[in-house]
Amino acid sequence: MPARRSLLNRVPILLTGLRVLLAPAVVLLALLAPLRAAFALCLVAAFLSDVFDGVIARRFDVATPNLRRLDSFADSLFYGAATFAVWHLYPAAMSGRWFSLALLVALEMCRYGFDFMKFRRESSYHMWSSKAWGLTLFASFFSLLALGSDNMFVDLAIYVGIASDLEGLAISALLPTWRSDIPSLVHAWRLRESERL
Repeated sequence: MPARRSLLNRVPILLTGLRVLLAPAVVLLALLAPLRAAFALCLVAAFLSDVFDGVIARRFDVATPNLRRLDSFADSLFYGAATFAVWHLYPAAMSGRWFSLALLVALEMCRYGFDFMKFRRESSYHMWSSKAWGLTLFASFFSLLALGSDNMFVDLAIYVGIASDLEGLAISALLPTWRSDIPSLVHAWRLRESERL
């Protein structure tokens, strides 16, 4: 029984690691064999691994701050690879949205820079808005890479990402010390107020 539990405790990190491994696979697919079914498989596997790594980690009480940071890194790496694939295969989808994409990239860089300056590490809030961004990212990349359709999901993903980054910056500015798993700006405000008492 302990061996079985030990194996189950490793499942979240294996699921997170799957996204890390899928990132170069998506890049290679884009460069060498852009098959829509293969993109669909990678995207669905990455999405499901992102959903279930957290569920299983909480179920077996192994949701440590380091695992949450690795989860955020895996998400960034995978969706960065998917962005490269879109840029390589559908450049018009990127160039037609250059301003909003530039704003999103600038906010992402500001967030990482601000967090490293203030906390000496990246944030790992897993906000509700970032979960919404994950859903819209999946929908937009699936539309482009698996279906070949440039539609409103792409715009929605960009705007939800901008809103999520603005909320993340606000949370980082509000919190005096590094924390993980802050669902929203309201939760951050309440946490700061409770620490003042």
